[in-house]
Amino acid sequence: MSSRGWMAASFGRWHRLLPLAGPCRGVQASKLHEQTPRFVSFPPTQPRKRTQRYSSTCLLYSQRLKPCTRLFPRQPCLSAGRTRIDQRHCSSSASSTLVKMASDRDILPADVKPTNYAISLHDLQSGEPWAYQGTVNIDLQVKKSTKTITLNTHELKVHSVEVFTEAGKTASSVKAADISYDAKNQRCTFSFDQALPESQKAVLSIAFEGTMNNVMAGFYRSKYTPTTTPAKGVAKDSEHHYMFSTQFESSDARRAFPCFDEPNLKASFDFEIEIPEDLTALSNMPEKETKKGKAGTKVVSFERTPIQSTYLLAWAFGDFEYVEDFTRRKYNGKNLPVRVWTTRGLKEQGKLALESAHQIVDYFSEIFRIDYPLPKVDLLAVHEFSHGAMENWGLITYRTTAVLFDPESSDQKYRNRVVYVVAHELAHQWFGNLVTMDWWNELWLNEGFATWVGWYAVDHLHPDWNVWGQFVTEGMQMAFNLDSLRTSHPIEVPVRNALEVDQIFDHISYLKGSSVIRMLASYLGVETFLKGVSDYLKAHMYSNAKTNDLWDALSKASGQDVTTFMDPWIRKIGFPVVTIAEEPGQISVKQNRFISAGDVKPEEDQTTWWIPLNLKTGQTMSDAKREALTEKSDTYRDIDTTFYKPNADQTGFYRTNLPPERLIQLSKALDKLSVQDKIGLVGDAAAMAVAGEGTTAGLLSFVEGFATETNYLVWSEVLSSLGKIRRIFSSDEKVAAGLREFTLKLVSPATDKIGWEFAPSDDYLTGQLRSLLISTAGLMGHEKVVAEAQKRFKAFMDGDKKAIHPSLRGPVFRIAVKNGGADAYKAVQNEFLTTTSIDGREIALQSMGQVQSQELAKEYLQFGFSGKVATQDLHTVGSSLAMNSKVRENVWQFVKSEWPMIRERLGANMVVLERFLRMCLDKFADAEVEKDVQAFFSDKDNTGYDRGLAVATDTIKSNARYRERDAELVKEWLSAHGYLKA
Repeated sequence: MSSRGWMAASFGRWHRLLPLAGPCRGVQASKLHEQTPRFVSFPPTQPRKRTQRYSSTCLLYSQRLKPCTRLFPRQPCLSAGRTRIDQRHCSSSASSTLVKMASDRDILPADVKPTNYAISLHDLQSGEPWAYQGTVNIDLQVKKSTKTITLNTHELKVHSVEVFTEAGKTASSVKAADISYDAKNQRCTFSFDQALPESQKAVLSIAFEGTMNNVMAGFYRSKYTPTTTPAKGVAKDSEHHYMFSTQFESSDARRAFPCFDEPNLKASFDFEIEIPEDLTALSNMPEKETKKGKAGTKVVSFERTPIQSTYLLAWAFGDFEYVEDFTRRKYNGKNLPVRVWTTRGLKEQGKLALESAHQIVDYFSEIFRIDYPLPKVDLLAVHEFSHGAMENWGLITYRTTAVLFDPESSDQKYRNRVVYVVAHELAHQWFGNLVTMDWWNELWLNEGFATWVGWYAVDHLHPDWNVWGQFVTEGMQMAFNLDSLRTSHPIEVPVRNALEVDQIFDHISYLKGSSVIRMLASYLGVETFLKGVSDYLKAHMYSNAKTNDLWDALSKASGQDVTTFMDPWIRKIGFPVVTIAEEPGQISVKQNRFISAGDVKPEEDQTTWWIPLNLKTGQTMSDAKREALTEKSDTYRDIDTTFYKPNADQTGFYRTNLPPERLIQLSKALDKLSVQDKIGLVGDAAAMAVAGEGTTAGLLSFVEGFATETNYLVWSEVLSSLGKIRRIFSSDEKVAAGLREFTLKLVSPATDKIGWEFAPSDDYLTGQLRSLLISTAGLMGHEKVVAEAQKRFKAFMDGDKKAIHPSLRGPVFRIAVKNGGADAYKAVQNEFLTTTSIDGREIALQSMGQVQSQELAKEYLQFGFSGKVATQDLHTVGSSLAMNSKVRENVWQFVKSEWPMIRERLGANMVVLERFLRMCLDKFADAEVEKDVQAFFSDKDNTGYDRGLAVATDTIKSNARYRERDAELVKEWLSAHGYLKA
């Protein structure tokens, strides 16, 4: 999944094509897709063969699926026995069989194992209560004789349950005598009067009812406003039209159909759905057959999927259209079709994603040395989506702003975003789908690798974007920020129950995971690293794997003991800071855990990491010594200390604490450093100031040397660091004004030089730099920039849409709202409500957070929760105000006063609630606020957002400590340098 955002924040990204061997000679993917009779199970790696030979029992099962409504009544079936709901725990018979693994996993019983699901959905209601009827026939292996079967359900009503078994030539069936629900753990137990015998062939047949909900989880509906006349069959109400799709990761397949919803319980899937005859249905595999359904409907069925986890199953239907291209490589003799699907009227905006997708499929097939394993690649734009994207095998779903792009009207930063997110999700087709982590504690195997290789692919397509610089400033720095807190967690984090996993889709799993992979790939050599990755994938195709399986493959490929030096990075919390002391011709280094609060305790500093120092030395800075620190401290001799830079190109995931004189020397020779090195120096200096290892005064003096910088990514890191300082010291208006004046003086020369106009020769990074500088200068009070922004804003709102370049809408809107009061705010709000631009709504929403009055802040919060802002975007409302020191306190007051409403509105999807809460709170730097937050939530059930809440309060605490320690020093420095007004 794309970063529960797009890479957990924002970015896009890659490198040379390596000489590779031919395609994998393992399992032939094409054979895995050949049609077989329903309910006949084959071993996972045995090719299925076409046959017309059905046993009488299998035919019986197949016939029972077809007329779903005849076998399964729409009301609860009395013959199924009693139905009990236990809100606290399972029935004793079920709970006693729950398996407690050595790792204390709370998982389903191992008595039965699914091998295939045949799912049929029908009687879908296109209005309240949005219900549907379904049947699922699950092929099982009964591993041990049992009188109960427990699986996962959530917000489903089970009508009837029957098990068919086969012993020799004798077929028998038994109906469930009792159905009990464990609502808390989202499990349902079926009890039978007689034990089910151990058998290789059994079918669990369930009739059920579900809801196409509106919480962006399970099988759900998305509202949208059509851009052209829609098909008659589109569901609609008085305000909106609807499309329908699924989101199952991590544990929401159980919301759509009863299943064994754990990643290592892989199976194949047959799927069919009854929909209005003028709409289109999609699923993981190509369409198999379309038959006439009831009046005005059709029944669409799809080819059987490969063996996969439940969370990767997907389907969608709506008024869809597509743009299409084909891979240039052939797969089983054919060029694969690649399509980007949208609701009617938007398909042309899918061309950028399409252009990228077909190239990336070919590229990954080459570097992984395994052909893309499915017969098609579909990308679908979903109008309401809680994450950035989802890697469903063969049917990848995306938030609209992560897959659609209009070359004429979109902000160019969305070009970067689309290409990266497409690459990230396609990487999952191998790393996550073909080979899946064994359990959620190893989520990083999916997300960390997909993040790294996503950047790698973008660099291959767009080497001019300098994506590794972007990775350092947007990826590594964000991972550092979270991992420097006590409330962080190891990359591989214990997960007892799948319901806990959503909160670890965070910067640690994605960004720290990808950072340590980048560090390892750099050390081993990318070609060697990818050879090990290919071996790992081939060894575990259509199965599950663990971290040590990857380490073993990389160790064999490289001849090095990867397990030994990488385990601390994966299984220990935090990261090191490397402190350097100099003597002529040598340096002494030591490593300690870095905590942003600057108060690391001895018991927290027990880990010794393997650290590649990667020293650039000499006046040319072209040589890099491949030294590695493997002890708590060491001394390195024969070092050219006249000029050196540790952690060349920031490939190592650690902070560096340099002697002050070394930092000054490097600041005078920035032209000798790479973009990544400059970003790293700024980020490290800022982190040392926060932790008290350096000073804010020293940081401000250091960044003054970047006034003539011309690279967008370096400026982005400089201004991000200054933005954090301004937020933390914003409570003293005099200091805040001095910091604004400092920032304005720093950016003004570069802003005046770059100007407002885009030249045809401008590259992507130049355009982004222009946007960043104009935004910063205008918000800091640059009079000419403010005047020009207001002039263009007025012309734009008066109807001249060419008055503002698409990539400058954000800067102009923000400047206008900050300086234009209620009129400008209302104009941007109206733009949000009326624009047809996919990215324009997001830009307008972010800009409204620049309001300067308490009244407008309150109005914006009320507007956000009025129903006019999609639930997926409510965190933008809260975070944009929280970034604004003028009205930050309003956000916390709103959360407290409206908590029951917020909890009710967002609590159905904990991903959305946790993100909103964390992003509203983590900008504060006041110890009293931290205490207030702790007190407010002390008597509440914080399950589902407790980790995010802990991160927010820990961040506030760290910020408050920093502010209290450095406030006077910052004031003194600003005064001494003429930035404080009398």
